[in-house]
Amino acid sequence: MISSNDFRTGISIIVDGQIWTVVDFQHVKPGKGSAFVRTRLKNVIRGNVLEKTFRAGEMLQRAIIDTRDMQYLYGSGDEFHLMDQSNYEQVVLARDMLGEGSDLLKEGMVVSVQFHDGRVIGAELPNHIELEVVETEPGFRGDTATNLTKPAKVETGATVQVPIFIKVGDRIRIDTRDRKYISRM
Repeated sequence: MISSNDFRTGISIIVDGQIWTVVDFQHVKPGKGSAFVRTRLKNVIRGNVLEKTFRAGEMLQRAIIDTRDMQYLYGSGDEFHLMDQSNYEQVVLARDMLGEGSDLLKEGMVVSVQFHDGRVIGAELPNHIELEVVETEPGFRGDTATNLTKPAKVETGATVQVPIFIKVGDRIRIDTRDRKYISRM
């Protein structure tokens, strides 16, 4: 149990049977009446944001979230198989659990998986990954306009936008959060 007076950014609590993370909080002591805590909570599973007010000192159940680094083994259809590197336990995740970056997964990559009460509640890819370009159109001599991009297919089958000077065989770094090109390796 945790008191609403002890809220800090990043603490996870259970409200109405769902897991929420404190995004923002403010202790308010009005001139009249009792103190209260105004919070912004983010649902860990769905991602929606809720603004909720709690009485000062109100006790809530704290959610214990266990984060483990797991190695991506292989994908089959809309399922992704991952293995815990410490005890070799395997879990299967659905495509929606990994989000839009699931097509950037490469065998052997390490993914952070969050567990609550023994079940998977979320997964997070590394922020930056390195992949090889396997297919793209060649850049033309004289194309020197700034911020000019072209589509490129990487080794995982995903398509990302890259600068025109990138060619087949180049290794590039991609930000998995917004699928943007960062640099050439």
